[in-house]
Amino acid sequence: MDYNDNKVKQAANVVQSFVAINKTLTKFTKQNAASLGLTLQQMGILNTIYSCPEITLKEITEKLQLSKSTVSINVDDLVTLALVERNTFKEDRREIHLNLTSLGQALAKKSCQNALSYRAMILALEKLSEGDIQFLLQIHHELLIDLQNCTL
Repeated sequence: MDYNDNKVKQAANVVQSFVAINKTLTKFTKQNAASLGLTLQQMGILNTIYSCPEITLKEITEKLQLSKSTVSINVDDLVTLALVERNTFKEDRREIHLNLTSLGQALAKKSCQNALSYRAMILALEKLSEGDIQFLLQIHHELLIDLQNCTL
């Protein structure tokens, strides 16, 4: 790669911009999780179960793009904390569905109300016009599709 090439420089700037935004939003999300006594992964799993009751471990793994072992360990911790319960599926006893306990539901609601990354993004987006926001979302969508279809 020729780092003096303008296209390479431009690509590097865009990648660095996405990385910086991601790091900042992750920092806010970690702060929210820590305020609830959870890790980032635990909060993500808790919120996923909250939005999709009866979800399976496999479905959480796919939704959050985490390894099976990471999800399994974190679900074990959430069960120990009495936030999540496992339920065997009647038709297939090997299939485990996850639900929140009442304590887990209360914590998930609190997590959503305290979503620092969303609150920070709302404040940042208030400085943009609705048209600019829609254009930003369109560009992100197109970039994502092109990146997913990219074969190197």
